[in-house]
Amino acid sequence: MKIAVCSLTLLCISLLCLFSADATVKPFDVRRHLSTVTRYDVSRDTSNVASFSSAIPDGCEAIHLNLVARHGTRSPTKKRIKELDRLAVRLAALVEEANHEGSSEASKIPSWIRGWESPWKGRMKGGELTDLGEQELYRLSLRVSDRFPEIFSRDYHPDLYPIKATQVPRAAASAVAFGIGLFSGKGTLGSGQHRAFSVVSESRASDNQLRFHDNCATYKSYRESREPEVEKLKEPIIEEITSALISRHHLNFKRQDVASLWFLCKQQASLLDITDQACGLFSETEILLLEWTDDLEFFLLKGYGKSINYWMGVPLLRNIFQTMQEAIRANEESLPGGMYERAQLRFAHAETIVPFSCLLGLFLEGDEYKKIQRSESLDLPPKPPQKRNWRGSSIAPFAGNNMLVLYQCRSKQTDQNISYHVQVLHNEVPVSLPACGTDFCPFEIFKERVVDPLLKHEFDNICSVKNAVGDVVEVPKPCSWSCKFLNFLSGFFSSSQPQQEKSEL
Repeated sequence: MKIAVCSLTLLCISLLCLFSADATVKPFDVRRHLSTVTRYDVSRDTSNVASFSSAIPDGCEAIHLNLVARHGTRSPTKKRIKELDRLAVRLAALVEEANHEGSSEASKIPSWIRGWESPWKGRMKGGELTDLGEQELYRLSLRVSDRFPEIFSRDYHPDLYPIKATQVPRAAASAVAFGIGLFSGKGTLGSGQHRAFSVVSESRASDNQLRFHDNCATYKSYRESREPEVEKLKEPIIEEITSALISRHHLNFKRQDVASLWFLCKQQASLLDITDQACGLFSETEILLLEWTDDLEFFLLKGYGKSINYWMGVPLLRNIFQTMQEAIRANEESLPGGMYERAQLRFAHAETIVPFSCLLGLFLEGDEYKKIQRSESLDLPPKPPQKRNWRGSSIAPFAGNNMLVLYQCRSKQTDQNISYHVQVLHNEVPVSLPACGTDFCPFEIFKERVVDPLLKHEFDNICSVKNAVGDVVEVPKPCSWSCKFLNFLSGFFSSSQPQQEKSEL
């Protein structure tokens, strides 16, 4: 009898342990696996961020902040809207084909597919910041100002808080949403006591800090040559999933159909919180593989796949380092009223955030940092179910950001002993720099190990004539005065008219 009671007790304990373990495992949520189409609130683990406390030593005060942020959640671009319109026509044809064949399986076709139309049907424009995207940047600004009150305590002046954005409306709108939150209650406009502030944009043709990918000939050449190879790497996965979907849903899908359905899944899940239509066509395993193909693509074309991908971001790093130096100089000179630049606030794109994160050496594993120091190629991100650090949903979600915060630290013994440190936060979480081995890096070490080795790569050298990875770019031939005049006219009209922009990943 005692043996039976003991056995029953052990069984109950085992079941309780099993249920407790299961309770800690979050159910699968496709919205966490959308690569760079992931929303910021989904990407950012609020509980972890709230509970994480970096050890800032006593006597240290934040005196300057550099923010580089991606724009918030946006609608599909014009090119993608047309793709979804074509998908609607294609799905209707597939349903009609299945009905015409009189297949007994036709009744099992997912009901949402019959008569489906794109939510963006009839839209002539796209790519704009959504209401959700505005909220992402607005709320981010509130958290940043609450976290660093000593930096944002001054009255607004464009020289104290310069705000920059690319010449793309969604980036500029993100800057405005951030500024509204940052300076709310500090002005005289409306019931919210808002105040006016300036957002500065540089011409796309010369913006080497936030749109360096547009102006680097070496990178453009590399990307164009590498894109077919990337497609070949993704092809076996798409083929396998296409076959599975045909078997499972009884529609004669092609590879392009699957690619468009995956794009639709990401848009529905991210923008509309619809996860039971396009996303419901795929199994969890298939979604993880599709996410991996997206991550693989931006690893090769925007990340550690080639050093030119991130070396071209050196002008941005150089500018950030210079603002730190100027803040230190102004702080030591004790300008009246602390009137020096307190924060540089920049709003751009995934093509900006990803290379800049790579410049800092983030999201590496093992000895990979030593490899990139030697300009060696890194292995591709491991395929699911293996774990990996390189995930678009973490690195560059909508509104993803890097903040570099400069601290002034005073010795407890004497105020004369002053040192400076740099803390890096990614999506508001302190992250350790491989070059420093800590998230609170002494300024001189940051300069010596992070900045100086990278600043030897001049943008003009690696992007225009001959770069450090051995790629030679054709040097333009001398141009006559008439040729120069025609080039001037061409540049003037192209910069004064909206440009067709390649969609972001």
